[in-house]
Order: sequence, then C-alpha cells, then structure tokens
Amino acid sequence: MDRKSLIILVICLGLLATWPAIVARLYPPLPRPAEGPAETGAPPATLVETVSTNVPAESLMAVTGAPPVVKEAGHVLSLLLPPAEGQEESLVVTVGDARYTFTSRGGGLQRVELLKYPETAGRRVRVNGHTNEVAELNGGAPVPVLALLGDPRWVEDGRFRLEQAGSTIRAEKVLSNGVRIIKEFEPGGNYLVRVRVRFVNEGDAPVTVPVQEWVVGTAAPMGIDDDGHQVGLMWFDGEDTHETLVSWFENRGFLSCLGLARPRPRAEYRAGESNVVWAAAQNRFFALVAMPRQPAWQVVARRVELPPFEAVDAPARARALPQGCLTALVYPGRSLAPGGTWEEEWHLYAGPKEYRTLARVASRFENEVDLVMGYGGFFGFFSKALLLSMNWLHDVVGLSYGWAIIAITVIIKVLFWPLTQASMRSMKRMAALQPQMKALQEKYKDDPAKLNKKMMEFWKEHRINPMSGCLPMLLQMPVFIGFFYMIRSAIELRGARFLWVADLSRPDTLFYLGGFPVNLLPLIMGATMLWQSHLTPPSPGMDPVQQRLMRWMPLMFLVFLYHFSAGLTLYWTVQNLLSILQIKLTRAMESEPVPAPQAPKTIPPKKRR
Repeated sequence: MDRKSLIILVICLGLLATWPAIVARLYPPLPRPAEGPAETGAPPATLVETVSTNVPAESLMAVTGAPPVVKEAGHVLSLLLPPAEGQEESLVVTVGDARYTFTSRGGGLQRVELLKYPETAGRRVRVNGHTNEVAELNGGAPVPVLALLGDPRWVEDGRFRLEQAGSTIRAEKVLSNGVRIIKEFEPGGNYLVRVRVRFVNEGDAPVTVPVQEWVVGTAAPMGIDDDGHQVGLMWFDGEDTHETLVSWFENRGFLSCLGLARPRPRAEYRAGESNVVWAAAQNRFFALVAMPRQPAWQVVARRVELPPFEAVDAPARARALPQGCLTALVYPGRSLAPGGTWEEEWHLYAGPKEYRTLARVASRFENEVDLVMGYGGFFGFFSKALLLSMNWLHDVVGLSYGWAIIAITVIIKVLFWPLTQASMRSMKRMAALQPQMKALQEKYKDDPAKLNKKMMEFWKEHRINPMSGCLPMLLQMPVFIGFFYMIRSAIELRGARFLWVADLSRPDTLFYLGGFPVNLLPLIMGATMLWQSHLTPPSPGMDPVQQRLMRWMPLMFLVFLYHFSAGLTLYWTVQNLLSILQIKLTRAMESEPVPAPQAPKTIPPKKRR
C-alpha cells in the first residue's frame, strides 16, 4: 500500500472512531427545561414522551407534581402514581444478600439493595445527595415494583397500608368502589420474592376491573461509568426472547446517525399476545424479572429520565439525566361479582445476572429465565461453556479471572493447533505452486469454465484444499463470538483486576488525552494483529491490492474493538501472540523447504520393431 492510500485509510479510521463525538458537538441534546424547587414527595423521575398505542399518537411530557395521563376509549389512564401526600411509610427487610425496601406509595417494592455488589466498581456514587455504596435495583425510579397503573379510579391516591407478619410484607388498600386490593410479598433465597395480589369485591354490586399495568421495574444505568447502552427490557414468549434497549426509543435513523437530521423518539413499546412467560427490566449486569404464574397478556415499556449521577471522588464527571426503561405487565379487564375474588401470582427475581443462580431459578420454575443472560441461540452454547470453564479455573484452580482468560485462550489454541498447522502447510504449498497456477490462469483466461475445471484438477492432483487457510478462522469465530457474549454480561468480571487493568468488564483506560481515552490493551492487540498479518503468507491468487488491504485490515478491528471490555481484548491479544508463536515455530521446524512440484513425466513412445 502506497503512502497516499495509507494516509487516507488512517484519516477514515480516525473519523470513524471520533464521529459520535463530532455529531454530539455539532448537534448537542436539547437543554432540559428549568425546574423550580422539587416538592416534598414529588416523583424522582420524569416520563419521556409517553403515548398509548391504542389511540391516535399524542406525545405527552410529564409535569412535576402531577402524573401524566392519556385518554383511551373514553377512559383516562394514569401512567405514573399521584404525588405522595403526607408521610410515606416504608418497611426494610434483609434476606440473605439482599435488602428490600417496601413503600406505602404504590404498595410495592421501592428498591432492592444487593449487599455483595458495589454500586460502581472502584467508585462511590451520589444520587440526589445520597451516597450509594451497594448496587440498587429500581433506585430512583418513578414507581415501585408491582405498583398498579392504569385507570385513575383504581389508582386513586396510590397510598397503601403496610404491615409485616413474620416473613410476609402486606400492602392493603380499599378503593372507593368497595374493592379491597391486597398484596403479599415473601422474600426468599436466590434473590426471589413471591408476590400474591388479590382483588376482593366487598360491595353489593358487580365491578368491572379495567386493564391494569403491573410494574416489573425500571432498568437504569448502574453508576456513573455505565453508558446505559444495555439498559432496556427483555421478555420471553415460551420459544424465544425479545430484547428492546433504551436506544430503540431514540429512533435514530441513518440520517440522524450521520448528524443530518433530528431523531424522532418513540414513545412506547408494547408486545405480546397472552404469551409473556416472563419480562425483565435489565441493564448489563443486573435484572428485575417478573415471572407470572400464568403468562401475562402483554408487556409494555416506556423511557424515563432518572436523577443524575455524581461521582464522589470526581464531581466534574457527573452525567445529567441518565435514561431508564420502565417495564410493566399488562392484564386485560374482567368483571368481579359481589363477594368475588380475583388473584394473580408472580415470582420476582431481583438480583445479578449470574448464570449459576439464574440456572437454578430456571430449573425450579421451568421457564428458561437464564436466557436473560443473552446466552441463547447457537453461540450461547459456547458462552455457557466458556463461562463455566472460567469460573472453574477461578474457583477450583485458584487463578484470577485475567489468568483464567489467558489459560482458556491457551487451551483453545492447543486444541486448534493441528488444524492450524495443517492450514499453514497447505498455504505454503500453495505459495510454492503459484507459478503453475498463474500459468493456468493465463492460458485459460478467456474460458472461465475451463479455467475453473483445470484449477480443480490441479488442486486435486497436488492434494491442496483452497479453503484450508480460512477453515481455522471460521472454526474459531464461534468461540470468539461466544467470548464476546460471555464477557458482555459475566458479572464475575465486574471489578476484577489484572495487572494494570482495574476492571476486566470495562476498557483499560490509563488516562485521557484531549478527552480521548487511551486504552493500552486494544493498542497492543492492534500491533499484534498487524505483526501477524505481515507474517502470514497471502492467499494464492489474491489480487495485490487485496493483499495490501488484508495486511492493514487489523486497523479496522482496532477501531471496532477499541472501546470494548479489557477481558475481550485480553483474549484477542493472547490469541494473536500464540498465533505468531506458532508461525515462528512452524518456520523453525521446517528443516528443508517444501520442494516445488515437478512437471509430470512424459513417457516416451515405444519404438516399433
């Protein structure tokens, strides 16, 4: 590749890497409207552009101190709870490694604190003046988990009476129409909470219960260092999972990604046809999963603005208005006769996305809730195998997670060593046969069909497989993709240190240069990929321009993987170093060069007697 082409390639890669920052500077987000002092008990979050999909689209913005509403088929649906009036009651229960806080406002689970996990690995974070030292689920959310939303006549003031009887927390409310709503929460092991809800008609007339939304929870970024790209919802229909992230609500099209147009935000996500086996409000490492006794009717989600984070040790890095995803299960309306009772039951998982724990829960309820890890499909098999292997090396052998990743990489390389060795020898033989192959191409250049036939005969005669050079790479791709999915959600790597890396689940940023993070491992990975590409012989028959592009292709991988987690780039770097070592050893072990094939011997004709 000449100098001009190399300069153009470097400029293009630089623009590709910095384009999001350029677009953010050219088209900054709209400023938030100024707000007055927050009233006591006002909702801590704001609903963003919420509409009902069953009526003509009408964007709404929540007003501080009053819940947003929308008209649907002659009724008014409340999308948030009314502001709290008077003192809010709460009950705190600790079971195992989780602390549950229940609230009278909405009669639900206000937040779950996971005592084994820090809010942000290596950093303390303050939200609304409160310093969180442990991870919180649904913290700062506009409504508690298992709050009832829908017709305001069934929400009313949203206040419940709380009481505790043994291990059961009871929230109770009597509506003006004579219906008593009773919620019972029973926290247990494995981060599970059993929830039973009863509607009892204590009046003398039948009552029509309208469509209800039972809140699963609000997914939110976990601390100031979480970019929120994996915040969203996931639900399972009995056969497959469906995932929607907060970015879906932004609705950025191709032109808006290029900075040529403003995005048109979506207001609401709604799906399901009486087949919602479970629904999860999740981020990268934690999840709130509601598992109903019978599949729910629908699942609905809306984007919300949450209180900003502020790092205690670095206030200047505070991020304003993190985006959350409020998820709820939807149940159809029904009639309730006088004295009649209607009951629903859920099991709520509120904890880490830790595969072994989720696998036990999935086995208990037979609902495949472990798919919330993202380990479904073909590559999920490799993700599970790699995760279990990494945990075994850490728990049994005693290796740190960094060394466990290196050990797994070495084992994989040893397993693929014979195949890679055969591939390298085949490529070397093909390189030696280049003159004959070029002669055939020149001879039959005007007859592609005959050229293809002659080339196949030529490869068969010399026992060469033209795909042998690509086969090892193709076989290793499922492992690499499985590693990517595993590292993306393996909570074991959260806060795991290795050498200079403070957290294997995040990039190994050493410092910032003009606001741009300097990550060492991706740079080492890119250098080793370039080294390997220059040591690998080009594929026979490849155009010289394509050969030069393939040699510099690692620069593209460097751009794509630069902001990925240190665990993934550590695996790829070690993989490159082992490949380079194999190339060096193969060349050293070749005691004599591969002989060039001789032209077939011609047998002279027999002389006639």
